[in-house]
Amino acid sequence: MNVKRIYVKRMILALLIGFLFGAIVTEIPIFFMYKTARAPQEIVLDIPEGTANLVARGEQPPTIPQDLTLVLGDTLVIKNEDTTDHQLGQLWVPANSVASLHLNQAADLVFECSFQPDKLFGIDVRQPLTLSTHLSGILGPGLTLGVMLALYSLLLPIKGKEHASA
Repeated sequence: MNVKRIYVKRMILALLIGFLFGAIVTEIPIFFMYKTARAPQEIVLDIPEGTANLVARGEQPPTIPQDLTLVLGDTLVIKNEDTTDHQLGQLWVPANSVASLHLNQAADLVFECSFQPDKLFGIDVRQPLTLSTHLSGILGPGLTLGVMLALYSLLLPIKGKEHASA
């Protein structure tokens, strides 16, 4: 085999290993950690019966989060199953009814609300992760490592059958 072809194969393999490493290093944390690695959707927040009583005693309702991280374009639907009316910011949700809030701007919001003991509810609205976000995340470490491995592969001697046929 031609020596030049051996080095080209090594460089291609090194780049592939680099991109594979970049994909593993960037995509696994996104899968487990980022709540914004999805398309916009409808998010339902249930306010169960008895929430007003828990809040009046200063207790955190166990099924209601203290804050949410959502994606730009999500619609937050508040479903009030309590016997008391509740409020989230400008939304007034009468007992046994539903109200919704479309999130059309990325921002870190804090709303006054009646279903939290501290009377505040945070909503972090983030840009969704897109294909270009994923690709740039893979390309950064993947290309760097791939080029580094390709350069180091040029330093390795050619031995065995490959060198004998060269």
